[in-house]
Amino acid sequence: MKTKRISFYIILLAVFGCQPSGNQVQGANAQQETSEKTPTAYEASLPTLADSAIARGFTTDYIMGHFDPAKHPDFTLVDTRYADRQGLYLRKDTYEAFLRMYEAAKKDGVSLLIRSATRNFDYQKGIWESKWAGALAIENGKDASKAYPNPQERALKILEYSSMPGTSRHHWGTDMDLNAFTNEYFEKGEGLKIYEWMTTHAAEYGFCQPYSPKGEARPYGYNEEKWHWSYLPVAQPLTALAKEKLNDGMITGFKGAEVAEEIGVVEKYVLGVNSDCLSQ
Repeated sequence: MKTKRISFYIILLAVFGCQPSGNQVQGANAQQETSEKTPTAYEASLPTLADSAIARGFTTDYIMGHFDPAKHPDFTLVDTRYADRQGLYLRKDTYEAFLRMYEAAKKDGVSLLIRSATRNFDYQKGIWESKWAGALAIENGKDASKAYPNPQERALKILEYSSMPGTSRHHWGTDMDLNAFTNEYFEKGEGLKIYEWMTTHAAEYGFCQPYSPKGEARPYGYNEEKWHWSYLPVAQPLTALAKEKLNDGMITGFKGAEVAEEIGVVEKYVLGVNSDCLSQ
């Protein structure tokens, strides 16, 4: 009888002694959850990048273009030798990097021309509302106000190539449009030569094409823009700051702004950029 009792206890120990305790289970679950949520290198760098932007004096007002670049101490007028018209502004650091890139391209027989640079909130509002009301045609000469009476559909159509005021990278003084405004121009002849030079050398001067082809790697955001280039040493911290501080409810003050939250304009458009432009 005594032998049977001992055997019974041994069986109990074998069965229950191998079961993890509640704390062990919680610990294992927490470990699994932590491993599943391991941030990417870019995600891990976001707080540092955002903090560096704040330390440099950047604010959400800056991100949203609520300033006059002609009066801002960090901006300078672009010389017409490098632009197609007078009155274009860029950040001084961006402009200096562009000039170095311009000279290098020139030595290789490539001529870079700035077609558009800084556009503050009011400037972007003018573009957006002109398209919204039909005064400025969208693709194929369409009047968006008539072709797309539904506000969300109209906004999405305009957003294929034009930003809502308060969400454009052109607000930042880090971004510029070069040479032409159609992808077709950069697919043959002189345009192809320019694009191939930029894709090969632009990164050497801190520039990146934020609007790469849309697809699995970049499912949201504006359509591809081979003409649009961004100066990463400043644009990266500003992108991180936008991710941390900017939200759809802040996108107001223009016609059609009411659909910003429905669309998720910050996540899909402000942050919907080429991953190569998010980390170096």
